[in-house]
Amino acid sequence: MAKEEYGVDLDALDQVMKELNQVLKDMGGPKDKAKNSTYLPNGALGNNFDEQKELQAAHESMKTFIEKNILGLIEGLVDDFGKKTKKVKEAYDDAEAKNSMK
Repeated sequence: MAKEEYGVDLDALDQVMKELNQVLKDMGGPKDKAKNSTYLPNGALGNNFDEQKELQAAHESMKTFIEKNILGLIEGLVDDFGKKTKKVKEAYDDAEAKNSMK
């Protein structure tokens, strides 16, 4: 049976890390927009009706949910994957360096 060898494309791992970092940078815009640019001024839906405060509170609640529970979780996932990719690349770099010293 022939010995199988596996190769890892370190340049591809490096490219994945760069692209994930760019995704994180790009996510700053939507996250900032969800936090600061999505607003509902008092009176925008009218005044002096029973549901006014309830609608205002629902808007604030949804705004926070989008920022933290959607965009925040996606950002965390991308960051985690980027860190793990970096560790894998560093491990392969170290192994390659050790093998070339032999």
